[in-house]
Amino acid sequence: MKKWAIVLTLVSLVTVLAACGSKPGESKDTTSGAQSGAAQTTKIVVGASPVPHAEILEHIKPKLKEQGIELEVKTFTDYIQPNVQLHEKHLDANFFQHIPYMDDQNLKNGFKLVSAGSVHLEPIGAYSQKIKAVTELTNGSVVAIPNDVTNGGRSLLLLEKEGLIKLKEGAGLSATVRDIVDNPKGLEFKELEAPMLPRVLPEVDLALINTNFAIDAGLNPLKDALFIEAKDSPYANILTTREDNKDSEAIKKVVAALQSDEVKKFIEDKYKGAILPAF
Repeated sequence: MKKWAIVLTLVSLVTVLAACGSKPGESKDTTSGAQSGAAQTTKIVVGASPVPHAEILEHIKPKLKEQGIELEVKTFTDYIQPNVQLHEKHLDANFFQHIPYMDDQNLKNGFKLVSAGSVHLEPIGAYSQKIKAVTELTNGSVVAIPNDVTNGGRSLLLLEKEGLIKLKEGAGLSATVRDIVDNPKGLEFKELEAPMLPRVLPEVDLALINTNFAIDAGLNPLKDALFIEAKDSPYANILTTREDNKDSEAIKKVVAALQSDEVKKFIEDKYKGAILPAF
């Protein structure tokens, strides 16, 4: 009987010690959208292009942490996987695209992605390592543009504005090279993945490059672009999420942080006009 009493006493002691090892509010559930204990913490995973999107997200991490949001930023160097992984719920949101591109991807892939809010504008610009001015383009010059519908059309509209080509009436934002009706210099077009464009600069006469990839390649849009989109471009970059979580408190807090005066100042100070606040 004494032995059984000793065993029961030891079991009771272990149970008490185990209970003392876990205090309310000390644990943190790191699953997406989960909360635990007295100190509520919600983890949000956002996919982003390295520059400037991930940089902006890293800047708001401390502010969000104060509000109980643990922000994890996953960087991507392509325009496909961030939407695929958001659709498959591996991400809670992504930050790399504008609405025309998102709408095109929804249509093509059956995604149900939505904009949670506009953050900044990255004007697309024309760059060259071979010429210093558009007037130096010769007959048959090679021009590289993004191969996705929205950024390709965006590039062609900019080339039309510069008087280098003419598009058929009504081509609009989704214009393709097949919509070119006048090409006085006989420009040859190469359609490539947007991230590849800075790498082919030595091989082409002109390349239309998104500002995020230009900056990432060490180009200064304000100094190096031969011409660039105006500030009234409709291609503001957005925080994208799914229909099923667009109204969550966590997403709303991320949007509020991205559209704060503090972020506006960060964008203006860090990017010196190459990237513009869109809120």
